[in-house]
Parts: sequence; structure tokens; C-alpha cells
Amino acid sequence: MSEAVHPVDEILPAPKLAVLGLQHVLVMYAGAVAVPLIIGRALKLPPQDVAFLISADLFACGLATLAQCLGLFGVGIRLPVMMGVTFASVGPMLSMAASPEIGLLGIYGSVIAAGVFGIIVAPFVSRLLPLFPPVVTGTIILIIGISLMRVGINWAGGGIPFLTQTIDGKVVQVANPNYGQLQGLGISLFVMLVILGLIKWGKGFLANVAVLLGIIAGGVLATVLGIMHFEKVASAPWFDLILPFHFGMPTFHLVPIITMCIVMVVVMIESVGMFLALSDITGKPVDQKALTKGLRADGVGTFLGGIFNTFPYTSFSQNVGLVGVTGVRSRWVTVTGGLIMLGLGLLPKMAALVEAVPQVVLGGAGLVMFGMVAATGARILTGVDFKTNRFNLFIVAVSVGFGMIPLVSPNFFKNLPHELHPLLESGILLCAIVAVLLNVFFNGVKSSSTEEIVAAAKQAEAH
Repeated sequence: MSEAVHPVDEILPAPKLAVLGLQHVLVMYAGAVAVPLIIGRALKLPPQDVAFLISADLFACGLATLAQCLGLFGVGIRLPVMMGVTFASVGPMLSMAASPEIGLLGIYGSVIAAGVFGIIVAPFVSRLLPLFPPVVTGTIILIIGISLMRVGINWAGGGIPFLTQTIDGKVVQVANPNYGQLQGLGISLFVMLVILGLIKWGKGFLANVAVLLGIIAGGVLATVLGIMHFEKVASAPWFDLILPFHFGMPTFHLVPIITMCIVMVVVMIESVGMFLALSDITGKPVDQKALTKGLRADGVGTFLGGIFNTFPYTSFSQNVGLVGVTGVRSRWVTVTGGLIMLGLGLLPKMAALVEAVPQVVLGGAGLVMFGMVAATGARILTGVDFKTNRFNLFIVAVSVGFGMIPLVSPNFFKNLPHELHPLLESGILLCAIVAVLLNVFFNGVKSSSTEEIVAAAKQAEAH
């Protein structure tokens, strides 16, 4: 008899793959297009160039996702992962954009160099797996979910609570008048209730696509209320090619390259947490070899990003939460999502249609999905020995505290050297570093593998 196919490798019928893949795309779309929008506007690019940046980003998202999920030539972890531009790179790239001698082409040069760096160091980063026993992994995944909740809450609120403006030559923050409007909050609540209702009363495939159906229902309501508009859809072209080096040949500068390589290390450490979270959710153990392939895909995606006029790539944690909500573990769903992203990059009209979905519609879905990531971390921690090993309590307590610093007080580290900010502005990275160091201090380094994490999760389920 042939061995049973693991749910991660199961190929679902084409119609299901298409719907489930689209669901993943809708969940990540807002985050995927945010970085090119921010960088394009910081560089004061004309609207058509900003639109091209978005199309190029979607195209490269598709390429990086396919590399990660298909797992070809020693690249890719072969788990249900969607790849998108990392927000960890925004701060450094804004600094580069403000420097006339660096500019957009200097950014692309540093991204290409960081991609090569990531490919080279992936085997060394993957050897850190023994430093991630369940007490560390559960804490990091918990903070990933808590960090994402801020994104979901702001989506539900309709953007960000404060806007940066220049008044009388001074840069100040003013309250966003459109944030927290009752109409938007009502739409987010409606979407969340539709999703929860489908999860409770829906059967089979209907429950699996609850998030997508909730977003569609929210989009219909937003259209009726006059919040969702389609002017950009009508004006967008049907087809456009994404060619390498559209803006010219990249330039290479030492300091931006070093900065972006530091960002790459941050991205890879965060990716370890994402991969271990997916390992727990899907029930497929991840060893050092698989981690190396997954981290190498981060490097390959970043390298391709620099070539195709976009930015560093990482595994999107939003989609990790979606896997937990739907229970659909097949990587072929995210392969389909990658193909859809490729299509959106080549079909600007379709990309404009997806982009037209208001953030308040995504907010109701985000609160459900991102909470699931935090719940996964909590579930892993229920299998950790707190009764006979009181040190584990201190590991979790202090690590969560450090992980909350960038969320609660973004200016906490403002007086430290600017070069350290890429490391200090990520709550996930701070939590990971502190949890690893405290675990080594209290418990030492023991032989550890993801099988222990899965066992801890199963123990929690038994309760």
C-alpha cells in the first residue's frame, strides 16, 4: 500500500483551489501593496510609476510564493505560505529614498545584495532550531498574533489613528478624522459576524471559505453604502508586462547594503517563527533541512524582488492565521494564490478590483484570523512544563513584555543609535531574542525539534 498523502501535499479539485487561493490573496493584498505605495510616495514618483510599483510587487509576490511552496532546487519549505514585502524594510528604505545619491536604484541594489546574503546565510540561521523549544516558540507565536492584532484593529478602524503632516515647517501628528467612523465599524462587525456564522453553521467547503464569503458580503454592503468605488477599476489597463530593471540598472552602496542585510537577518528570524507556527497548525514537522530551504526562499524572493523593481520578501503571517481558521492545510492552495498574484501583476484591471476592497471590510476578517495566530501560541504554551519548572514562567513573562514595547511605545528606543532601529522596531524580533537568551540562561541548550512543538500542541488538544 502506498503511504497516505499528508494534508499539506494534498491536491484539491481545481474549483476549490481557485476559491481558496483567492481567499489567501484577499487577506494579504492590503499588506502587499502598502510598501510600494509608501516608498513610491516618499520618492514623489508620478502616479503611473506608483501603479507600476504595485503591479511589479504583485508579480514578484507570485514568483516568491511559488518558489516557497513548490520547493524546487533546494529552495522552498513546501508549506502553505504566501510571500509579501516585509514591513521591516520600510524604515531603512525611507531613509535611502531621502538621500539623493541613493534613491530608488540604490534601494534596488541593496535589495539584490540582501537577497544574495540571505541565500548564503540560510543554512547558518536554520541551525538555530535547537534554540527554539516549545516555551520559546509558543511565546514568539503569541507575540506574532498580538502584533498582528494592531493591523486588524486599524483595518477595522479604517486606516491609522494619526496622520503625519507638516504645519508651519514642523512635522506633527494629527488625529485621522476618518478613523473609527461608526459606519466602518459596523461593516467590520458585519463581516466578522458573517465569518463566525459560517464557521458555526457552514458545512465542508462553505466553512473553509468563510473568510472569503465574509469579505465578499462586506464588499457588497460597502458598495451599497457608497464606500467601495470602482473608478480606478474602469481606468486601469487590462494588460501590462513586468520587465526587469524597469527604472534602470541598480546602483550599489556599502552602507545601504549592510543595512538591508541586517533587515534580512530580522526577516529570517521572524520567518523561523512563522514556519514553526505553520508546522504546528498543519501537523507537518519542520527539521533543519526544511528550515534552510524556507529561509533560502526568503533570500531568493528578495533577490527576485530587486530584479523585478520591488522590495524584500518574507512569509506573510496574515495567511498563517487563515490556515488556522479554515483548517485547509494544502500548500497547493497557496500555489494557486501565487498564480493569482502573478495574474494580478500582469492584469492591472483585476488588481485594481481587489484593491478597491475597503480596509474596514478586511478588518472584520483580520480580527478573527490574527487572533487565531495568538491562540496557536497559547495552545503551544499549554503543553509547556510550568509546574515543575518555574523558570519557564519568567521566560514567557519577560519576553512578552519586550515584544510589546514597539506596539505600546514606538519611541521607547528613540535615543539609541539609529543603526539599531531595524532591530528594535520589531516586537517579534525583540521577543525572539529575549526568549532565546532567557531560555539558554535558565534551561540551557537542549536537543530540540519541531516534533516537540507538535507533541505539545497535541497535548493541549487532549485537554
